[in-house]
Amino acid sequence: MGVRTVLQLGDPALREVAACVADPTSPEMRSLVGDLSDTLAHWRASTGYGRGIAAPQIGAAKRVIFLQLPGAEPWPLVNPEITWRSEEKIVVWDACLSFLSIFMQVERHREIKVRYQDLCGEWKEMRASEERDLSELLQHEIDHLDGILAVDRITDMRTMCTREEFEKRYRAQSPYAVSGRSS
Repeated sequence: MGVRTVLQLGDPALREVAACVADPTSPEMRSLVGDLSDTLAHWRASTGYGRGIAAPQIGAAKRVIFLQLPGAEPWPLVNPEITWRSEEKIVVWDACLSFLSIFMQVERHREIKVRYQDLCGEWKEMRASEERDLSELLQHEIDHLDGILAVDRITDMRTMCTREEFEKRYRAQSPYAVSGRSS
């Protein structure tokens, strides 16, 4: 396990559709989740951003995402899929470890239901809302599994800005404001 290189915007591997995981209990999956955890922790420590990461971002075309929300236990999701989306949508600030110098506003569903497997192979389902900005985060990470990036969902090109401008003008009103250390 260790810190892996995060693929950056323009790398064709970020546009590939990830393959389903046949055995979530395999040593390969535990190792991949360890790498995702270590990589996310590294980015969070060095940039102050990072609540989630998807396996394709480290070059593993598998349907696995890893979340580390402030004050919560690490949360790997294997084969996650959105099974329901609210009709109501929201516009939120978004960024990505694969292009952390760019921020933009995107449209997301206010609430979703997600079905996924844990590392024991058990299927679980949960409902995510704006609480803890979980709905938008899960939509962002699951998009990665389908080769979709936040830049594909931008609401208006005029909202795109550099990280420096975002921090100066918008961070305090965004999900990234929590303790100044989340993303």
